Amino acid sequence: MPHVLGASGEIVAILFGQPLTTVRRNGTNNKILWVARPTTTPPAVATADPLRITATLDGTGTRVTREVAGGPGPSIVDMPQAGCWRLELRWSGRTDVMDLGYEDG
Repeated sequence: MPHVLGASGEIVAILFGQPLTTVRRNGTNNKILWVARPTTTPPAVATADPLRITATLDGTGTRVTREVAGGPGPSIVDMPQAGCWRLELRWSGRTDVMDLGYEDG
């Protein structure tokens, strides 16, 4: 299964919509399953903090934000332009970064 591991190893993006594209014309979508590394200690409060994504297009100042309700899990993450996107990921007091490539649709 195509996947991308975060630089710190805290999260993995399992890519069901491969390749990721800016426009999906065949009825599919850019489905990504986010799986976070289990924590060694339970959180003080059991909350479902969202997964917050700040994505920056490589070589530009183009920046977009996305949010996955409930934290890591199934999602559809679209980007406005083709290219390599650096994703800064934040959830439940944790962080990681990864690069995802999107092709023209």
